[in-house]
Amino acid sequence: MKLLIGNRNYSTWSLRPWLVLAHFDIAFEDEVIQLSGPGFRDYLATRSPTGKVPVLIDGDLVVPETIAIIEYLADKFPDKAIWPADIKDRAMARAASAEMHSSFTGLRNHAPMNLRASYPGRVNLDDVAKELHRVETLLGGLLARSGGPFLFGAFTGADAMFAPLATRLRTYDLPVSDVLTGYVEAIYALPAFQRWLAEALKEPWIIDDDEIDVIQGKVARGTLA
Repeated sequence: MKLLIGNRNYSTWSLRPWLVLAHFDIAFEDEVIQLSGPGFRDYLATRSPTGKVPVLIDGDLVVPETIAIIEYLADKFPDKAIWPADIKDRAMARAASAEMHSSFTGLRNHAPMNLRASYPGRVNLDDVAKELHRVETLLGGLLARSGGPFLFGAFTGADAMFAPLATRLRTYDLPVSDVLTGYVEAIYALPAFQRWLAEALKEPWIIDDDEIDVIQGKVARGTLA
């Protein structure tokens, strides 16, 4: 089984299924496809049916899209408890994951995942205030219900879906409650996340579209070293 992923420092969608595979000790290999440079889109189109990552390859089966990959893994490895065992918890986990998949565009656009960086105070809170409130309501409610440290007690696919958001909270030091700060710490302490982070910190590549200095117009494209 192989997972095609993008640059670890920036690729939020790649991180999510990778964490599921790594945390639940499912045998796989990964292959990094750089999401920048001359011709990268043309090359990616030869490897991915959607022209995007991640893509899971299992024999002759090719599965794009993060949620579909996680669902496939949950079906293939039912003993791994990728989703909560309780039917009500499973429904809530899938609902939260679907919301993460389709929402929070303000945080995506104004606070891109950048694991190598630390930019406290660099995000205009007016641009993300409404979404931060929703994050507090959604994740805070789930953590209060489960008792933590993860959204449903033990780590599940829902936590994988929210892991990139946790990195945004830390990178930009966004104002959140102590409950959410604890959740961010739990994500970072996860051994699988630490493995991903260690590799991300070694990457030399820069993607201008995911650098806040470029997004905010402080530096020109192609000038970051």
